[in-house]
Amino acid sequence: MPVEPFRGSDHPTLGVELELQIVDGTSFDLAPVGDDILETIPAELGESVKPELYQCCVEINTAICHDVDEVGRDLAAKLELVEERARRFGARVAWGGAHPFAQWLDQEISVSPRYHKLIDDNQDTIRRQLTFGLHVHVGVPDGDTAARACTRISHYLPTLLALSANSPFWCGRDTGLRSYRMDVMGVAPTGGQPPFLKDWDSFVRLAERLAAVGSIQTTKELWWDVRPSDRHGTVEVRICDMPTDLASVQGITALIQCLIDHMVHDRGHELVELTEFGRLMIRQNRWRAARHGLDAVLVDPVTGDDEVAREAVERMTEVLAPTAAKLGCSRWLEHAREMARRPDGATRQREVFDRTGYLSDVARFLAGEEPAPPEDAPRADAEVTA
Repeated sequence: MPVEPFRGSDHPTLGVELELQIVDGTSFDLAPVGDDILETIPAELGESVKPELYQCCVEINTAICHDVDEVGRDLAAKLELVEERARRFGARVAWGGAHPFAQWLDQEISVSPRYHKLIDDNQDTIRRQLTFGLHVHVGVPDGDTAARACTRISHYLPTLLALSANSPFWCGRDTGLRSYRMDVMGVAPTGGQPPFLKDWDSFVRLAERLAAVGSIQTTKELWWDVRPSDRHGTVEVRICDMPTDLASVQGITALIQCLIDHMVHDRGHELVELTEFGRLMIRQNRWRAARHGLDAVLVDPVTGDDEVAREAVERMTEVLAPTAAKLGCSRWLEHAREMARRPDGATRQREVFDRTGYLSDVARFLAGEEPAPPEDAPRADAEVTA
């Protein structure tokens, strides 16, 4: 069976996953020392600090948390540990949805047999997935609620992508997009926009059919922008680029927690199936958010009205303010609002490059270091402003 029994929770518990870059402390190129770092992590944290596809990436997971403040404390402690261990190997931890100049063909695959099988099965489609995302789990009461929440939140996923957009550079050039990670992830065979799910049974039937034809082995191979997580009893939002700092992670986490809790408790159980136009507009909005970030003009898939993404975040935070007060995350929801009033991460990366002309300085910025490029530091092959 590809689907495990859904074990839900009455409280909207949180679990957050960070996919973080490991960069060389001198060149700020990606450094293949992830497995070395993991060997130094205490055994009791083995499920919290894990390998990813490439050895230049480490995944940090929280324990089950009850509020956004707890998420911050959990991640801060683990980040400090991983940063200290990375420095033992001359490396640093860096943020961002993509490295600005590293080449995916040059990267070493992690030793995990699962990743080598993924490469064998999918070849360059998976091999080029040199991207780094933020995944947020929110606990819900049962599988039916999880399936419906995944369908409802699809409407808002492009706004979340716009808020987090943080991957403008790829393999040494400006892509012209603010989230090139979405372009890379979109070619995965079971990635992208999720299907319409009306209840848990519809999700189970779909997963079982995909397993029967050899498309997946477990639901972990469903790389949708949002998915029900049967193993964790959550709705897992996967669309976001990795932001630039922990505070931004907490702001986005608060917005997602409030949004899902609002859908579960304040909107009842109605589920409106979108028209063909509506489904196409969610896909179009996803691309617009990837292209323009917080400046994207997004179209409501039901009404056809349009709204700039940063204004959509402002409106969402106003609607969700009572939910945030109930969940104890008002200051973090306010931080999400402040993020929408500032340049998005992709724009800030471009500002660094515009000031110095060196992509190594962009990589330094993502690692929290001040610009100081060496003589042979890489420049971008082409400039695209957007």
